[in-house]
Amino acid sequence: MYFFLLNLSILDLGTISTTVPKSMDNYLRNTRVISYRGCVLQLFFFVFLTEAEFSLLTTMSYDRYVAIFRPLHYDTLLGSRVCVHLAAAAWACGALTALLHTANTFSLPLCQGNAVDQFFREIPQILKLSCSTSYLREVGLIVVSAFFVFICFVFIVVSYVQIFRAVLSIPSQQGRHKAFATCLPQLAVVSLFVTTGIFAYLKPPSISAPSLDLVVSVLYSVVPPAMNPLIYSLRNQELKATLNKLIPGWFQK
Repeated sequence: MYFFLLNLSILDLGTISTTVPKSMDNYLRNTRVISYRGCVLQLFFFVFLTEAEFSLLTTMSYDRYVAIFRPLHYDTLLGSRVCVHLAAAAWACGALTALLHTANTFSLPLCQGNAVDQFFREIPQILKLSCSTSYLREVGLIVVSAFFVFICFVFIVVSYVQIFRAVLSIPSQQGRHKAFATCLPQLAVVSLFVTTGIFAYLKPPSISAPSLDLVVSVLYSVVPPAMNPLIYSLRNQELKATLNKLIPGWFQK
């Protein structure tokens, strides 16, 4: 669990660092400028980190499922070597997806200006600048990626449903409350990430508006990475004890 949480924290930090600092810098400088190389790198790392994070969240749901339903076989099914391989697969999946999207997006001729109505360089906004029918190739790749994300989301939901069924069999009301208080926020953040992300990339142009695009992009690119540390870490008893030593009275026993 802690190994996967370490990977998740690195991905969350990277996702926030890819979009927010540059946006804040532009706001303070009262400008909207980014270099072409910076635009390419921002898009690549954003897709890389978000895809890797969702793959890792899928792996973490499987980890919880095995821990609850196959506890005696946990070390066999999810030993240290298997965990390393699963984490490496998540990072590799993100890198491959990002490479394909970046190469496809920036191979398009952009003939409708160079300004996007977004606080970071998002693929749908860049596609609006293209005047070539070749953008359909990238749209097809987005649909395939969205289908993969949807399949992973179904797997996560099924895993959590099974976990909730096991939780309901716990005789202790306090135990059920603790389990639901931990699992429900995790599922809520994953659902927010998937629904807003798919909507941002697959919504029809007819319902596109700058204010709506901005809100949706913040919901899937900023909120989940900011909420994950609170959900996954602040319920950890060891972390609470450490914070209580650093800031007395911050957490009430």
